[in-house]
Amino acid sequence: MKKLASIITLLTLSVVHMYGQEISKQAFEIKVITSVESIIPSGLGRSRLISSNDQRDYKQFTSSRTEENNSRNKSKRKDIRLKNFEETKLLNFYNLGGIRFQNIAANDALISSKLTEMLSEGWDLMFITSAVESDAGKNDDNGIFITRYILKRKFN
Repeated sequence: MKKLASIITLLTLSVVHMYGQEISKQAFEIKVITSVESIIPSGLGRSRLISSNDQRDYKQFTSSRTEENNSRNKSKRKDIRLKNFEETKLLNFYNLGGIRFQNIAANDALISSKLTEMLSEGWDLMFITSAVESDAGKNDDNGIFITRYILKRKFN
């Protein structure tokens, strides 16, 4: 009985070890989709759903500072910018009459369409994070509502 228990334990540990190695070998890609929705009164702002079609290696634009080496990364902004991205027009939250609920519903439909397509392409929605900047004082009528959708999928 002890031999059988030992064999089962060894087999279980082997399978768990092999499965763990397979998981650690899996490579994933991450994609961030950003919606920027204007909350400027009178509908004067611009609202968009943005998705990059290019990739960047963050290491090219990163420096590691230490007490001995305090140099910073000298990358140029033009090298970081990209021009290959998808831009979907969204509607502003406000028009001349105030908040426009139809615009919000239309934006929801467009964002849902984008996310549905991505899910069908094998992406998994990991996180959603949002923030708002509005009315920073007496003379500030500007504002945006920004949401980031963070997705992942296995490399093919």
